[in-house]
Amino acid sequence: MVVCGDDALALRLAAELHGLYRQRVTLLTPDASLAPEPGPGTPRVLEHETPDRATLRAAGVERADALALMYEDDETNIRGAMAARRLNPRLRLVIRLYNRKLGQYLAELLDQAAQVAGVDRAAAESLTTVLSDADTAAPALAATAAAGTSKIVQADGLLLRAAERPPPRPGESAEPGLCTLALLSSTTTDPAGAEGTDASGAQGPRLLPDDEEVAGAAGRGSLVLETISPSGPTGTPRRISAAALPVGELFSRRVRWSLAGFALAVTALAVAAWITQDAHPLHAAYITLLDLFAINEPAVDASTDRQLLQLLAGLAGLLLLPVMVAAVLEALGSFRSATALRRPPRGLDDHVVLLGLGKVGTRVLARLRELGIPVVCVEDDPDARGIALARSLRVPVVLGDVTQEGVLEAARIHRAHALLALTSSDTTNLEAALCARGLSPRLRVALRLYDDEFATAVYRTLRAAHPDALTRSRSVTSLAAPAFAGAMMGRQILGAIPVERRVLVFAVFDVGELPGFEGRTIQEATRPGTWRVLALDTAAPDDRRPDLSAGHHHDDGTAHTSGLLFDLHPGYVLRHDDRMVLATTRQGLADLLSTRAGR
Repeated sequence: MVVCGDDALALRLAAELHGLYRQRVTLLTPDASLAPEPGPGTPRVLEHETPDRATLRAAGVERADALALMYEDDETNIRGAMAARRLNPRLRLVIRLYNRKLGQYLAELLDQAAQVAGVDRAAAESLTTVLSDADTAAPALAATAAAGTSKIVQADGLLLRAAERPPPRPGESAEPGLCTLALLSSTTTDPAGAEGTDASGAQGPRLLPDDEEVAGAAGRGSLVLETISPSGPTGTPRRISAAALPVGELFSRRVRWSLAGFALAVTALAVAAWITQDAHPLHAAYITLLDLFAINEPAVDASTDRQLLQLLAGLAGLLLLPVMVAAVLEALGSFRSATALRRPPRGLDDHVVLLGLGKVGTRVLARLRELGIPVVCVEDDPDARGIALARSLRVPVVLGDVTQEGVLEAARIHRAHALLALTSSDTTNLEAALCARGLSPRLRVALRLYDDEFATAVYRTLRAAHPDALTRSRSVTSLAAPAFAGAMMGRQILGAIPVERRVLVFAVFDVGELPGFEGRTIQEATRPGTWRVLALDTAAPDDRRPDLSAGHHHDDGTAHTSGLLFDLHPGYVLRHDDRMVLATTRQGLADLLSTRAGR
């Protein structure tokens, strides 16, 4: 397998494929000094500038099973994918693209190119996978900041929601939900405890425990599959267009009240003219407007009532002129500010402060707004990727360096509900978190940190200093790498859910492709701590959709009925044509894929 990339995600993916899935991996990177030192336990590393035909040939793409293009630049990944498809039509391509629509078109084009080259149509349609690390990590990051928002994985038009539950009190038992996905670390309630990792041993989180282990885990919180609900048309990403300018924002309240007062005054004058002069109501209103705008003849020979009404109408017209000028100026200012960034309102509270509007921050912002959560963004680059999205959603943005004094205060951090520090710099995220903690000690904080040891030390220190506040550290690469690795192995990955600093992966398998599963019951096929059968696709093999990772809808926009069955009897015997949704650890996924390959 070949991995091409220029950042931490490419390095992590290469290490995971080599160390976890036991694959022969070649890593192509512009800077070989960033890769680990060569040795028996590391991938082969080649230094290069761009993934052109010559470089891909040198890496052995013509004989490789799969190629991952992981550059941060979409154009570089597209060029490399097209060159690789010409070199090896049967090559499995995994492409990292931020642009969703472009990724869909590119996958169709590359699959069609494989068919033209003679690859079987059914096989060609599964040769190209386009993923985005930002899309993979955004739901988990948004869920970390949002109160009561669970971690979500979408499968066949259904939302699988995982929720953390605190340890049960003495004499009580925690509700298991549909199933218990994990038992949290025994140190999660300890202020000095750290989030569990793969190296935490018995003190760390226990993934996919059996019923006996759950019953005997006193004092531990749990992560359960809580509800399953139809996602409906909202399961597909919607296009976010420019928000319409509210009419109420064109004019201030004082201008609106002044205009309303003038309307009442003109109405009163028209009614008075109608009564005193015995004229038709429309004629009386017409005469009043002429007097108001001073374009009527002076009522020199008219009655006293008529002269008095004309003087009052003229006075109202004089007072109306400055109000009309103020209204026009305010309207022009409102139209100009509609294209500018909004400032945080003075009365804003219980919001999320989002630091960084890069690729990940932009996706998280869209996710938070879809959930209806108020957000204030902080960004030091006025040309950042997410600025346009924030402007279209009318989300307040503070432009400035978060490490400078007064920037977080301008974002109303002291009245915020949570802080999401998602810049690409670990030290910037840490400095912002420490500053925010000083301003609001009970603030929920989630940091984007790459290095596991550094993240553990940060988590332990913040928990010890602020035991009553929630602190989480999240790595985009650790959230995204399992999905990319699964795609490299030809496996459909529905999503990954973080369990402290470990990851639980949701994957789709056919019973017939895994030796030893056919003829076993659900209970016998489940291996506690490694994988668990969550659901079966009850649709006939010919009626199944190839992709379960997104909802599907009728032409009228309503959702199809899902074919997934979650209420599984432990004694159900698996058949050759059954398709399963498995919750598995990364090591369990590697074992399943090795077993599948050995078949």
